[in-house]
Amino acid sequence: MQISAAVPLMFLSVILCSLRAAAVQELRHPPNRIAVVGAGIGGTSAAYFLRQKFGNHVQIDIIEKGEVGGRLSTVEMEGNHYEAGGAVIHPLNLHMKTFVKELGLSPRHLDAGLLGIYNGEEFVFQQSEWLLINLFKMIWNYGLNFLRMYMWVEDMLDKFMRIYRYQTFDYSFSTTESLLHAMGGDDFTARLNVTIDETLQKSGFSQKFIDDIVAPAMRVNYGQDAKVNGFVGAVSLAGCDSGLWAVEGGNKLVCSGLLYASKAQLVKGTVTSIEEKVRPTKSGTTVSLYEVKYETDKGPILDMYDIVVIAAPLIKEINNIKFLNFDPPIEAVSKPYHQTVATFVHGRINASFFGCPKPCQFSVSEILTTNEPTLFINSIGSVSPVKPVTESVISKASDIKVWKVFSPEPLTDEHLRLLFESYHAVIVRNWMAYPKYTPPEKMPPIILHRGIYYLNSIEMAASAMEMSAISAKNIALLSYHRWYGKDGQIDQENLVERLKSEL
Repeated sequence: MQISAAVPLMFLSVILCSLRAAAVQELRHPPNRIAVVGAGIGGTSAAYFLRQKFGNHVQIDIIEKGEVGGRLSTVEMEGNHYEAGGAVIHPLNLHMKTFVKELGLSPRHLDAGLLGIYNGEEFVFQQSEWLLINLFKMIWNYGLNFLRMYMWVEDMLDKFMRIYRYQTFDYSFSTTESLLHAMGGDDFTARLNVTIDETLQKSGFSQKFIDDIVAPAMRVNYGQDAKVNGFVGAVSLAGCDSGLWAVEGGNKLVCSGLLYASKAQLVKGTVTSIEEKVRPTKSGTTVSLYEVKYETDKGPILDMYDIVVIAAPLIKEINNIKFLNFDPPIEAVSKPYHQTVATFVHGRINASFFGCPKPCQFSVSEILTTNEPTLFINSIGSVSPVKPVTESVISKASDIKVWKVFSPEPLTDEHLRLLFESYHAVIVRNWMAYPKYTPPEKMPPIILHRGIYYLNSIEMAASAMEMSAISAKNIALLSYHRWYGKDGQIDQENLVERLKSEL
């Protein structure tokens, strides 16, 4: 049998291409220093993934003005700690599950108490301890909308899970839109431009179901109603799924664990400006670096970096970073963030406020609210400490608990007297927690400059711990591929079909 001369030539071409790619990587020196601005879940996971990609030789600095953990935080009340920021993790959040396993942390399974949804006058839906009663209520009030919602969310999650395969095979994306499109095609990107209300109406859900069930889920998770964009709305509905969990000791332990595992140096300071500088090298050539200026207790400090990752919202209320002398200019790119106030109260809830006349057997442990303008809270629910406590330190009076109240504004003394029959401890945490979602949404760029990346661009689509971790890995891959000229790993089309053929 005669072998065509084209066959060895083809193999020779493949070998030459491989050698050329290797030569390009060798000619481009590895980065010496990388700065990550922000030590929340985004910043610490970015440092972790950057270490995996670039190796141990690179110095990684995480510059943080506050505490490690960012919007993952706890409050202490009477000897116990409670989640004050990001509190729940979905069972399909694979990056968070991997972090917990590799860092030697323990998952804490959350007890699902009875739920009530209040409209300002009465409960429009109230769970029972009996499954058959709940099913009857659901069908009587909303037909098959609950079942259809389960299937709708499962379909969304099935598409969402594709990102983990892409990242396993080192594929990255240069924009948030291209990342979302790779997961769910035009369906995912289109959801950025319409509300979750419009999205669900188009899918055939009733307006009563959206008002009574969907809007309360938006209010508890994002402090906003069903006018948020369709993608963040879908993420919020997935966050109401069963099997939710948290990290024993507090979700912020993931951040401190990633900081340690990344071997990054924590620098306490507030970044004030970033400017590109050209510096000479020993070989007589020049190199472009980024001069990062930050304020510390000892005064202003300047440091030079090859790559900078902004892992914090670029809004003046949180980070007023100036980008100096860039052409074209780099400006603050994020939309305003939404204020959410978390108030922790140790006391006895006033059941009569929620329409339960005295004497009242108040069985619900979490109350969501519909979009009623007269209501001054978004939700109220009893919470458990981040570490298990013995029965001896739990109040014997079952109706005296620690309650977590979400509200758009700080609660007044009058509000507290309306909500509680009695209370003896109050702690307030005020958060600029997530963006104000007003579709159509315009995603900020991920690449702000040649070597400056904006991790929190993804929050304009949806803000969540796992979303930050996904963005962190994407930026680690993207910065690595762009540094070494591996364009074939960036913004590739039809990855679903490509990976099927590769496997």
